[in-house]
Amino acid sequence: MGGEQLKSFLTDTRRDFHKYAESGWREFRTTSKIADYLNEIGLEVKLGKEIINPASAMGRPDDAKLKSEIERALGQGAKPHWIDRMCGFTGVVGVLKTGRKGPVTAFRFDIDSNDISEAQEEKHRPFAQKFRSVNPLMAHTCGHDGHAAIGLALARVLVDNKESLCGVIKLVFQPAEEGLRGGKAIADSGILDDVDFLFGGHIGFSAPTGHIYTSCTGMLASTKLDVRLTGKSAHAGAAPNEGHNALLAAASMTVLLSGIAPHKDGATRLNVGVLNAGVGRNVIAPSAYMQIETRGWSSRLNEYVYDNAVRIIENIANIHEVAYKIELVGSADGSEGDAEAAAIVAECAAEIKGVHNITIHNEPANLGGSEDFTWMLKKVQEHGGKGTYAMLGADISAPHHNEYFDFDEDVLPLGVDLYYKIALKSASVAK
Repeated sequence: MGGEQLKSFLTDTRRDFHKYAESGWREFRTTSKIADYLNEIGLEVKLGKEIINPASAMGRPDDAKLKSEIERALGQGAKPHWIDRMCGFTGVVGVLKTGRKGPVTAFRFDIDSNDISEAQEEKHRPFAQKFRSVNPLMAHTCGHDGHAAIGLALARVLVDNKESLCGVIKLVFQPAEEGLRGGKAIADSGILDDVDFLFGGHIGFSAPTGHIYTSCTGMLASTKLDVRLTGKSAHAGAAPNEGHNALLAAASMTVLLSGIAPHKDGATRLNVGVLNAGVGRNVIAPSAYMQIETRGWSSRLNEYVYDNAVRIIENIANIHEVAYKIELVGSADGSEGDAEAAAIVAECAAEIKGVHNITIHNEPANLGGSEDFTWMLKKVQEHGGKGTYAMLGADISAPHHNEYFDFDEDVLPLGVDLYYKIALKSASVAK
């Protein structure tokens, strides 16, 4: 598959995933489609607890919600036998064994969408060309639909050129990257323990089509936590002293959390993104719910913010006499890519028509956010492997996570070509 056939496959596949966008841990149709295609072209397919450590799977919906999402996915074309093999855990790993001695090379593609409603205006291409998401509050506004399409096309190119390859190649289609919920579950499953080279990447951000960064910095360590406060309701006029106000406790926490001092050793962040509380204007609020995230330039700096946040939550809860529960729902570690892996990306990118700018490892892109790819990279590095997270520039119509987001689909064949060349090159470097 090449040329116009490849481009058509990529566009059709990306737009199919876009139309049936699925948020983290809900990617049942997406997983089914990927597994079915990988199986069809001859790869070994691993699903469910083969690739997911349930104990490390953070922020999953409850069983009732998952059941309804499975029913939706089946109605949208998911195949029951793949659903059964998932055992409630989305994501796929395709394994290509060449039969020749060589390294184990892995490529990671995230597959989940954002929890957002997509724009419904003619100026938004997915709406105008009728591949806007049909699923409420689920939309691909980050480019993961493109990542998944690149992964499937790469699988086909690898199979078609199997005789030119050696070693083992693993294609990791990761669920629940948004919110940093799925990466650690894959890293802790053991599926990456034998990997010599790991490559991940993202399309878009601030780089135009044809610009490739061979590595990224600014991948902040992060912790996502949900906080539930339970107070005591009372009549706000007749007996306010008999209540314990969860709303006031949450508001006090929000103010004090925002006052955690920056650290002298590097960047730190904290955000209270959601605060829901109360039942009525004349009732002392009996409950409150908060969604909070901490970040740091390193794992140590993130721990500094997180530890201070927990201390504030505990003390304010005690002052207001409300019970509290803190639930960890996502996290990313801090890590840095390897120069050796970035050099492979640079050498391969230089061979690709359409690539006009390559930024090398010592001038990395600043992601400025968090990525749970870091859990996988750290796992590979712990076993002596090398890896990097690249940026594949693409012109975009709006910022990432915006309802008008769309990207230049010319990046898709470029991405396939890059990863295929990396698969060839990593084998020769390993020798």
